[in-house]
Amino acid sequence: MPARTQVRVGRLARAHGLKGAIKIELYTDDPGRRFVPGARFALQVPTASKWHGKSIELLELRVYNGSPVAFFEGVTDRTEAESLVKAVLWVEHDPTELPVEPDAWYVHQLAGLEVWRDDERIGRVVRVDPMPAQDMLIVDVAGTEIMVPFVKAIVPEVDLRAGRLTVTPPPGLFEELDSAPAEQAAQPAAPEAEVADDDASDASASPDRG
Repeated sequence: MPARTQVRVGRLARAHGLKGAIKIELYTDDPGRRFVPGARFALQVPTASKWHGKSIELLELRVYNGSPVAFFEGVTDRTEAESLVKAVLWVEHDPTELPVEPDAWYVHQLAGLEVWRDDERIGRVVRVDPMPAQDMLIVDVAGTEIMVPFVKAIVPEVDLRAGRLTVTPPPGLFEELDSAPAEQAAQPAAPEAEVADDDASDASASPDRG
């Protein structure tokens, strides 16, 4: 059997109403598959939380005013729901399963990849950090962590089978330059490569976009 891993699929945002419902931030492109009655999620919470080390079962996912709202087994009032706020939901994931969209990857697939530039290995992806504009690859280069925007203009190729990705960084991203070009031509905004937020994630570990 192939090894399995966990991927991040959601975050409990805030209590909704008085009967234990909780609004969810979804980290998956396929909530109809991930959030079905009976689905069980591992909880990422602080060690001081009563929910630490526990999992939770979904009873129902509804949509109120465009926002997904979940009901869980054993969470029957607002006080109990509030004790789960900010908890991150994780599910078991088969690593051989591919994201739904092309040119998309789960966070756990990117972490650990070798980073190559001009046929030279320069570092390794240690994690993926989600940012408002785009996800950032955190690359370890000789013991220093460098943030690399995960956009196609900078990361044109990801080869999971080879365990590597290729970068074409702008001057100065991986090294300090003695002098910068006096003028740079204006460039259109680069299209983003997609992280399957299970994890992704990963995420971060990994968010799920599957």
